[in-house]
Amino acid sequence: MTEANEQLRAAALTQGIGSYHRHVFMCTGPSCCTPETGLAAWEALKTLHKAHGLGSGPNACYRTKVGCLRICCYGPTLVVYPEGTWYHGMTAERMPQFVQQHLIAGQPIREWIFVENPLPNSDKETRRAGEGENPKQ
Repeated sequence: MTEANEQLRAAALTQGIGSYHRHVFMCTGPSCCTPETGLAAWEALKTLHKAHGLGSGPNACYRTKVGCLRICCYGPTLVVYPEGTWYHGMTAERMPQFVQQHLIAGQPIREWIFVENPLPNSDKETRRAGEGENPKQ
């Protein structure tokens, strides 16, 4: 293993990558919502994520703030993978219900979802970094 790979694996281990069951991507604007609304929602998600211990355990969930999910209306927009549930209007006020109902109880909030695109199941043993096809190459 190269030094770069060792450093990358150590960084991933520090972040708990490999133990998460879900990954939440949240757009914070400015096209789908104002930056203030997007950042307030992001801060609420971070606070609730920590308060509920979602960094590890059976509901472990990674969260990532993104600049754009290319759905530039009715935001903040949020997507949860691997389920592929796309939410609209995810303001700070909606975060407590979202965290409790979707991330903890595993029940998506249907009235806030505008589309679903689940990822296919992946086999961790056969899909390692650098293996498999990349159709865009």
